[in-house]
Amino acid sequence: MKILLPVDGSDCALRAVDQLIAHSSWYREVPEIHLLNVHPPIPLGRVQAHIGKETLHDYYLEEGQRDLLSAQEALNQAGRYHTSHIHVGQPAEVIAKVAAELGCDLIVMGSHGRSGVAGLIAGSVASRVLHLAHCPVLLVK
Repeated sequence: MKILLPVDGSDCALRAVDQLIAHSSWYREVPEIHLLNVHPPIPLGRVQAHIGKETLHDYYLEEGQRDLLSAQEALNQAGRYHTSHIHVGQPAEVIAKVAAELGCDLIVMGSHGRSGVAGLIAGSVASRVLHLAHCPVLLVK
């Protein structure tokens, strides 16, 4: 079984990690866990005139690694092997796309993350993933 576990460093995302660890006995075989962090793109426009592509790439990588760290530590401590992925794009669309590309059987994610007011206005990432994903999605409060 392949499980995609999107995390953004929020408490709710970490609760999803904890739930997956706590309920791994539900699965007949040891699940293949894929941690995913998706950073929304910075509007390039004039930014690129002042910041090079390499600097921007380093920024995304640094932010992604920071957001993944707590989830990686929790999975390591529980003895759960995982693979980490960092992407840039619209979070819900990237989550659904990566789940399809990896052939995931399940997406386990927090019901809300860092989007705050923007999530209320534009619709939450979790709601969009439910709409876009071609596999079951388990939301953790």
